Amino acid sequence: MISPLLGGLRFSAFVVWTLLALVPFLVIRPIRRDLAASYVRGYWKVVTRLIGYTVISRGAPLEGQGPVLFIPNHSSYLDIIVLGSLLKAFFVAKAEVSGWPGFGFLARISRTVFIERRPGATARERDNVRTRLDAGDSLVLFAEGTSNDGNRVLPFKSSFLAVAEGEVTPPGGQPRPVMVQPVSIAYTRLDGFPMSRALRPFVAWYGDMTLAPHLIGALGLGRITVEVEFHAPVTLAELGSRKELAIHCHKTVAHGVTRLLAGR
Repeated sequence: MISPLLGGLRFSAFVVWTLLALVPFLVIRPIRRDLAASYVRGYWKVVTRLIGYTVISRGAPLEGQGPVLFIPNHSSYLDIIVLGSLLKAFFVAKAEVSGWPGFGFLARISRTVFIERRPGATARERDNVRTRLDAGDSLVLFAEGTSNDGNRVLPFKSSFLAVAEGEVTPPGGQPRPVMVQPVSIAYTRLDGFPMSRALRPFVAWYGDMTLAPHLIGALGLGRITVEVEFHAPVTLAELGSRKELAIHCHKTVAHGVTRLLAGR
């Protein structure tokens, strides 16, 4: 089922493409931030093809109306590739990712927002995220606070959604509420056939799984179909509180994942 040879070839193709794409990106990034975001999305689109992923999108991401906080479920580091191929947005990641070999470097140069998850760090991390929203950057925040097994969606942490409180004032714009868009992502097919619950953990990365062997195994599968659904955006003011916003987003995303996994 898993071909280490295929996994190695796909990973090698990813490395070569990354090295080829790196220099133009480093030239563009300090000059044209808007163009750099589009470049990164194009980079991830190529990566999805190189690793044998077919990404099917339902609905549309909110773009062109100021910064957006995208709230998806999270089962794997592969989510970043999939969402990165669809969004002109930056990711919010745990601080440890910054130190990962290779991947940490990519995260840093692509302007990922790193946050500490220890008690007492919440206010500072919230301010860092709000600064990026005020700068006009759309962000992807995994509100579960961890990854799951790909078959379910864990509860969303309302503390993470504190960044949606109040208003943001993007450059040249007027103050406006933070738009929050729930997103469902599901790994649904392997080589055209429905992916069973037993197979999904080969793609999901959670618990104490080791990254390197899991990565080669995930890339050594056949062609994977990933389905992404963008739900209607909301604001915290519409829901009344962070807790209600977290409940709404979780319920919306979880229902979406259930539908996608059921093939509906």
